[in-house]
Formats: sequence, C-alpha cells, structure tokens
Amino acid sequence: MMTLHGYWRSSASYRVRIGLALKGVAVKHVAVNLRDESQKSKDHLAINPQGFVPVLELENGAVLTQSLAILEYLDATYPDPALLPMDPLLRSRVKAAALTIAADISPIQNLSVLKYIRAQHDQGDAGVTQWAAHWIETGFVTLENIAQSHKTDFFMTNAPSLFECCLIPQIYNACRFGVDINRFPKLMTIDAKCRELPAFIAAAPENQADVI
Repeated sequence: MMTLHGYWRSSASYRVRIGLALKGVAVKHVAVNLRDESQKSKDHLAINPQGFVPVLELENGAVLTQSLAILEYLDATYPDPALLPMDPLLRSRVKAAALTIAADISPIQNLSVLKYIRAQHDQGDAGVTQWAAHWIETGFVTLENIAQSHKTDFFMTNAPSLFECCLIPQIYNACRFGVDINRFPKLMTIDAKCRELPAFIAAAPENQADVI
C-alpha cells in the first residue's frame, strides 16, 4: 500500500486526497503537523528535502512530491476515472485552470508565506487575512469568468477533473480567510456538486484522523 504524508488542512494534501478517493485508491496516511513544524523534522526532510506536504511514498519506495505531479502520476497509473481529458486542447485548458490555483493563488497564502509576512512586515492577523483574501479573490474572478463561458456540469467537463481537485480545497481556504464566495456563483455551484460526492466527502479536512 502507498503512504500519503500530509496535513488535514493543507490544501495541497487535500487535492491529493480527492484524487485518490476519486480513483478508489487506498493509502496509509501519516500525519505531518505543520503547526508544530513537523515538516522540518529529520525524518520528513529525509523523504522531502523541501520540507513540504504532501509526499506520496510508492510501494517500491519511490517518493513523489508536489500535488499536481502526484495527481498526474495517479492519472497515468490509475486511468479510470480520468482527471485530465484526452482531447489535447481541453486537457491543456483544464490543466491551466488547475495551475491558476496551484501555482498562482495557493502558494502566496501558504502558512510559511503568511508567517513571513506577519514577522517581517509587521502585519497582524487582520493584515495577513486581507493579503490572503485579496489574492484568492483576484484568482477567483478569472476562474469565474471562464466557468461562466462553459455549459458543462463542472468547470469544463461533465465529471470532476484535476481542476476540481484544486478548486474545492481553495474554496475551503477562501472561507477561512473571509472571502465573499457568493460573488462567484458558478464556482459555488461546482463546489456544491462536488461536496455531495463520496470522494470529496471522504477527502474533506474535517473527516481526517489528524483534524484538530
């Protein structure tokens, strides 16, 4: 059995949990508490020198890092259901939308970034929250506009894709940072549909063993 090292509230870990659940792949879970900086422990750095989660350890001992790289590996090795469309153009567009979250929105409101802003720029909780909310809202405006141009059940597809693996965790974070998510009706419709599906329920932060 593969082993997933993650944290219950990490959006990147959440993405991978969704992908695993959609594909029906069981894994052993190892909790890495980001609040007490367990990601910087000797044991964790031995498997991921970057000191991040998630980390997926394969049965043969190989180690995978970075959530989207892990999800693409899962899509290649467990192809049904597919997270990325076969059509090259649609595949590229879905991946671009997923990267809008994973590469543009999410990194600048990660715990390590927010800690740095708080410490180095004399920002209290209100300032840090405002920073995070601003960048989430900026990205969501773009994604909402794209979503409105498609008539599919989900973002660009009729089944959850790589994009939804990224979107649902980011909406969870948006709520934490006080974003007015009602400004994004199509994204909220997608979120509501996903949250009714067993895979998304199983992957939700509140349903993890290490939830605090």
